[in-house]
Amino acid sequence: MKQQEQLLLVYYGDDFTGSTDALEFLTLAGVKTVLFLKQPESNDVARFAGIQAIGFAGKSRSLSPVEMETELVPTFEKLKQLNPTQVHYKVCSTFDSAPHVGNIGKAIEIGSRIFDQKTVMVSPGAPHLGRFFAFGNLFASMGTAGIGEIYRIDQHPSMSQHPVTPALEGDLRVHLAKQTNKSIALVNITQIEKGKEAILTSVSENKETDILFFDAVNTTHLQNIGSVFNELAKEKTLFSVGSSGIEMALGLDWKQKGTLNDKEKVFEMVREVSLLLVLSGSCSPITANQIEYALNNGFEQIALETNTLNEDFQAEIITRTVVQLVENFKQGKSTILHTSTGPSDIRIAESEAYFAQKGFGKNEIQKQCSKIYGKVLGQITKEVLARFPLPRILFAGGDTSSYAASELDIIALEMIAPLALGAPLCKAVSDDVLVDGVEMNFKGGQVGPPDYFIKVLKGEKI
Repeated sequence: MKQQEQLLLVYYGDDFTGSTDALEFLTLAGVKTVLFLKQPESNDVARFAGIQAIGFAGKSRSLSPVEMETELVPTFEKLKQLNPTQVHYKVCSTFDSAPHVGNIGKAIEIGSRIFDQKTVMVSPGAPHLGRFFAFGNLFASMGTAGIGEIYRIDQHPSMSQHPVTPALEGDLRVHLAKQTNKSIALVNITQIEKGKEAILTSVSENKETDILFFDAVNTTHLQNIGSVFNELAKEKTLFSVGSSGIEMALGLDWKQKGTLNDKEKVFEMVREVSLLLVLSGSCSPITANQIEYALNNGFEQIALETNTLNEDFQAEIITRTVVQLVENFKQGKSTILHTSTGPSDIRIAESEAYFAQKGFGKNEIQKQCSKIYGKVLGQITKEVLARFPLPRILFAGGDTSSYAASELDIIALEMIAPLALGAPLCKAVSDDVLVDGVEMNFKGGQVGPPDYFIKVLKGEKI
């Protein structure tokens, strides 16, 4: 085994909410993990004693292939310098990507080159989140509780209608072949069932393959995959791609082998807070249902108007929105600040029309919307915190969350306690006293039941 002081894992999350998903499953496995919002300097790492894993919250899911090259090459070089046992490029469990944006094939090409690895291991399955990968096809339940009806991803009511990267193909080998010219193979479920040695044999037989997928539909499959990945990482740093199922897979194997402290981590009791600010940049129908439920149960709402996209109006809109939010909080009213209330919200069409008139293509429009709306949400929040201390903030929507959080001068996040699967309650670490210690929850558009916002307010496990 490698030296004990060596980092067990470093991961890059291709969006913000996905990064906290990985943070949760490592922490639950007993791995001391810190999620950084920027590449940490030595003094940043020194803040945290006994770190075993480090995460970087990225935004490559919203970038073009050219932008991904600029973003990922220096980042992967930095990860390589940390000399961890494993490096994981963490993607959404629904494998959101397309040739023009969030191209996972491009990330694999970069990772293969930087880490000098011929065969990149790809494990999409996350059965604990209701994401199942069988014979190369991805299936997903509605939401991430794993209890809703299960659909092949290209027939999923929400993911097939995703505004940026709609799922058009259930076979991820075919899906990924549209993003890269690298050769692709699969270790299917019949081999995964046989255990570590059979899987290693399949890996050896595919040693000339560029991309190797691994099926997984239950935790036994994940543990088998984790044991294989840890075996492969004995020689040199292993680069892998996939969902937070990889964190669970590695954690299961580390626990079995006694690599980790056997003591179960005891989490704090999550307190109920008097106020909650919800920042929603999500277009998901699941988030829309959560907004509606919260409004029927005492929450107020502020609709961020489309003119926010125009720099000439931003300052006035930010000022007016801050005043309205602070007034709501003084009156004890939890408030949702949103950019849409679902896929049919007129603001979506208005935003697209605004950028279309400026000559932006469809692919660039979504990115511009996420960037500008996200930054404005973050700027509003920072000004609100200067006027009214908030105990807890909920961010909904992966693409906007990273831009919003970057405005708050957060250095890192530590997990406080589990809340919803894939969306733990975290504590912000910042040199800004207004932000440091604020509790935060980051959820993707597909995460959670209708009463999600109410439960986050009350601190109830979801």
